[in-house]
Amino acid sequence: MITCFIRYEIDPFQRDGFATYADNWARIIPRCGGGLVGYFLPHEGTNDVAWGLIACESLAAYEAYRARLRGDDEARANFAFAASRRLILRESRTFTEPVASTLRARGEPG
Repeated sequence: MITCFIRYEIDPFQRDGFATYADNWARIIPRCGGGLVGYFLPHEGTNDVAWGLIACESLAAYEAYRARLRGDDEARANFAFAASRRLILRESRTFTEPVASTLRARGEPG
């Protein structure tokens, strides 16, 4: 399993627009074969950084998902929506793998 960790530098004055962009991916990404972990907006502190996490079985599965995404009309429209509003100023991707023992580990407060 890999997770594509996408870091977005966003226009903080267009937070609602970015939320709409992210919400659209909730339909598109699973349909195209990606495992949407979630999108995250800033809450406290830095107000211009958001994240999206997409999980796939392997890097090859991620590449197949991306190919399906490029052919999807709704995905292309969502990319165009973000570009037309200049919601995203910069985007970077890092591919991570989980440390299995830490997934969904819940500690009790001391």
